[in-house]
Amino acid sequence: MEIKQCRFVTSVASCDKILENTMPEIAIAGKSNVGKSSFINFIVDNKNMARTSSTPGRTRLLNYFEINKGQLMFVDLPGYGFAKVGADIKDNWDDLIGGYLLGSKKLINVFLLVDVRHEPTALDKQMVAYMHHYHIPFTVIATKCDKLSRQACMKQRQIIASALCLGNENIMFVSALKKTGKEEILNRIEQLLDIYK
Repeated sequence: MEIKQCRFVTSVASCDKILENTMPEIAIAGKSNVGKSSFINFIVDNKNMARTSSTPGRTRLLNYFEINKGQLMFVDLPGYGFAKVGADIKDNWDDLIGGYLLGSKKLINVFLLVDVRHEPTALDKQMVAYMHHYHIPFTVIATKCDKLSRQACMKQRQIIASALCLGNENIMFVSALKKTGKEEILNRIEQLLDIYK
């Protein structure tokens, strides 16, 4: 899989505005500040495609990015688990995430991003349980692997896998800063598109 083109399509603030696409969709999910925007920019090779911020909770909308002129759509979901917003906004995020995950007819996989340095949070575990319950296929990707040594990453892989009740081999590694793990992610996308066909 090679990504030659990516363009921002639109942002959506409510469930009734979710796009009805003809192309398959991969959603990018994770807690606030896990590095979803940096991940998208890294994978599509454009540092300005998705807005990054050091402030958690920046993404409050569904953001759609078209890949390779209609081959695929990335859907960046609002980050979950950030407390410094009002309850009404948080409820809207939860409704938006749930509404999208259950409402999208073209969703083929959720890339669930977790920070390699930390054990998955209760909300990460809740998200995995939610996807199991509704039979939504997902891939767990550990971000910020540049922050730890290779040996420490391997140790964390076991901790993450155990916390999420997955096998070690089900955890993928990336570092947007060090530019590592991209080929594995692109291969995963290619596998998913082949299954979709």
